[in-house]
Amino acid sequence: MNTQQKVQIVESLTKLLQQYDVVYLADIGGFNAEKTSDFRRECFKNGIIVEVVKNTLLIKAMEKSGKDFSELMTVAKGETSILLAETANAPARLIKDFRKKTQNQEKPLLKGAYAQECTYLGNEQLDTLINIKSRLELIGDIIGLLQSPAKNVLSALQSGGNTIAGLVKTLTERA
Repeated sequence: MNTQQKVQIVESLTKLLQQYDVVYLADIGGFNAEKTSDFRRECFKNGIIVEVVKNTLLIKAMEKSGKDFSELMTVAKGETSILLAETANAPARLIKDFRKKTQNQEKPLLKGAYAQECTYLGNEQLDTLINIKSRLELIGDIIGLLQSPAKNVLSALQSGGNTIAGLVKTLTERA
């Protein structure tokens, strides 16, 4: 690989790292062609970009990205694949599901992840990453909590038969 090709790869990786807020580093080494294709296919179905990268080029791209990947750079050793996604827990769920499907408890191996401006290092963080809620899920939870008191008032109004006497009766029963 010549210098110009390396520069193009670093630029391409830098753009991807700037575009996505969820970055996972995993080791899928040792997979045969069939398992590698299956893994890539599952990533595609789940909207996850997967690239096999050279560690030195990845580290240069991380440095140029403008994000703080300093902790994640420490695990960029050996065979490394980068998984990029919109949802913080999607790659973690994919890794766990793929392990179950292939009955392999070791591969793909999670080296580290950068999600929601936090760094997670090591394969033991997989369950923590699976339980991260997306921004939309959190907004939905908040809206549900805010709607709950309003629903109680509406149901109290409706159960009283829409009369003042019924309303007062319902409110005194609830108090």
